[in-house]
Amino acid sequence: MNTESPLSVVLAGGGTAGHISPLLAIAGALRQSRPAVQLLAVGTPGGMETRLVPAAGLELATISRVPLPRKPSADLLRLPGRMAGAVKQAGSILDEAGADVLVGVGGYVCTPMYLAARRRKIPIVIHEANTRPGLANRVGARLGAHVAVAFAATKLGRARHVGMPMRPEISGLDRAAARAGARQALGLDPEKPTLIVTGGSSGAQSINLSLAAAVGVLADAGVQTLHITGRGKSVQDADGKPLAAQGYRQVEYVDGMETVYAAADLLLARAGAATVCEVAAVGVPTVFVPLPIGNGEQALNAAGLVAAGGALIVDDKAFSADWIRENIIPLLLDTDRLARMAASSEQLGIRNADRRMADLILDVAASKQPSTNQQRPTQQRPTQHGTNPDGRKQ
Repeated sequence: MNTESPLSVVLAGGGTAGHISPLLAIAGALRQSRPAVQLLAVGTPGGMETRLVPAAGLELATISRVPLPRKPSADLLRLPGRMAGAVKQAGSILDEAGADVLVGVGGYVCTPMYLAARRRKIPIVIHEANTRPGLANRVGARLGAHVAVAFAATKLGRARHVGMPMRPEISGLDRAAARAGARQALGLDPEKPTLIVTGGSSGAQSINLSLAAAVGVLADAGVQTLHITGRGKSVQDADGKPLAAQGYRQVEYVDGMETVYAAADLLLARAGAATVCEVAAVGVPTVFVPLPIGNGEQALNAAGLVAAGGALIVDDKAFSADWIRENIIPLLLDTDRLARMAASSEQLGIRNADRRMADLILDVAASKQPSTNQQRPTQQRPTQHGTNPDGRKQ
C-alpha cells in the first residue's frame, strides 16, 4: 500500500481579481489532476482574496502586507523590519503546510513567500499575468523559480508561454451556442447588433462619460448597448436620474463574464491581462481602451491581439462619442469584419492554460520529491495568520 503523504501546494497571490482569478483556476486544475492534493492559498488581510478565495472553497492564510515604497520616506526606513516579519510569517505557513511547492501569481504577498521558500529550498513556480512583469515576480525569477507567462512577449527569466489560467466556464465557452441564452439573461434583443461596454469591476469614468454621450447615435444605427458601469458608478442624466435611452441598458455588475462574452458582437473594455487573454481564447472582437495610469502594461497586454487583427485599440484621451460614431458603429454593422476578428482572436488564444500550469507544478514537485513510499511526517494545517480552516473542500 502506498503510504505517501498527499502533495502539498501553497499558492500565493492576491490584492486584485487579476491575481486571484488565475490562482483559483490553477487550484481547480490541480484538484482535477490530483484529487488528493492539499492546497492552501496565502494572501494579505485587506485584499479581495479574503472574500473570493474562501468562496471558491479554498483555504486561506494571510500575512502582513508589505508595500515597497517608490520614493524615500519613513516607510522605506521601516521596510527591512516589516519584510523580515512578513518572511517569518510566510515561513511558518510553509512549515505548517508541509509545502512541497510554492506557486506565486504576483502581488504584495509573493515577495516574502518567495524569500521564505528559497530559504527552505522549496521549489517555486511563478505565473506572470502581464506583459510587463510585476516587482514580486521579478524578484522570484531571480531566486531560481520556474517561470510561466500569459503573454509570449513577456520578458522574465527563462519563461515558458502557457497563457492565462481561467475559469472553465470561460475556457469552455461556445459563443455561438450560448448567444441566445446569454442575451435573454442580460435582457437584450436576440437579433440586434450588440455592443457591451465594461471598465472592469471598478468601472471606468472616462469610458462611461463618452458612451453616455453616444447612446443616441448608437440607437439610431440600430445598435443595442449594454453598459456595465461598475459598482456605485451609475451613469446619470441631467436630472440626476440613471440614464435611460432607447436601445441602451445599464447595470453596475454582471456575475459571470462568460455571459457577456457570449452575448456581445463587440466588446469595449480596458486591457487588463485577464480580459485580453479571455477574449482571445473565446474569440470576442474587442475595442481596448487601456488604463491611462500605471506603467503602461495594459497597452502592452493588448498589443499582440491588436497586431493579429483580433482587436482595435484607442487611447483613453482619444476615446469619445465621435470616435464611437466613426469607428464602433461601422464595425458593428460589418458582420464579415467581426467574423474575421473573432477568427484571428481564437488563433492567438489559449484555452488550457490552467492545465499547462498544473502539469508544470506537478512536474516540478515530482523532480523534487524522492522516489520512496515512506510516509512523510504529518503536518498540522495552518490555523492562524488569518486562515479559514472550514473553507477548503477535499
